[in-house]
Amino acid sequence: MPTNHHQRLILIVLIFISSSAIAEQLKPFTSDGCSQFPDGTLTEKNLWCGCCITHDIAYWQGGSRQQKKQADEALRTCVLNSTQNSLLAETMYIGVRLGGLPIFPVWYRWSYGWEYGRGFQALKQEEKQLVATQLNQYKSTLAKPYCDFEYPPAMMIKESWQDLINHLKEPIK
Repeated sequence: MPTNHHQRLILIVLIFISSSAIAEQLKPFTSDGCSQFPDGTLTEKNLWCGCCITHDIAYWQGGSRQQKKQADEALRTCVLNSTQNSLLAETMYIGVRLGGLPIFPVWYRWSYGWEYGRGFQALKQEEKQLVATQLNQYKSTLAKPYCDFEYPPAMMIKESWQDLINHLKEPIK
């Protein structure tokens, strides 16, 4: 028969295993700015990017249907405040209301930090703590401001142009 000490040890191991399982379910936070949409204008390329990063944080962690609506409304308000353009703000709002549903297996869906299929599900207390920990880790490792990053297509275009320029610099044989 296990002693009280053994029971405590078993309980500690079970708690550690269950919290590790939760940690494995939440992927580290990532953002690509305004997924599938410009981050700003031609002259101000990151004008509303910060709005999208904040929106991505909400989408990454997920939660209830009401929390998604609140996140989408906050995006609309932020874009409107940043641009004074109600058509742009409303267009983005409609886009995320429909395109960000958790039923789509895409990287920008609601609850994208969790495995596909989570849907609308309120976060448990330990999940909220995990979200906070991971966000703090993300923020502490940022080398640049939020919106100062290059997207894969932009990097590919830049590399292609650089290859062409380098090729043009080569002496003719």
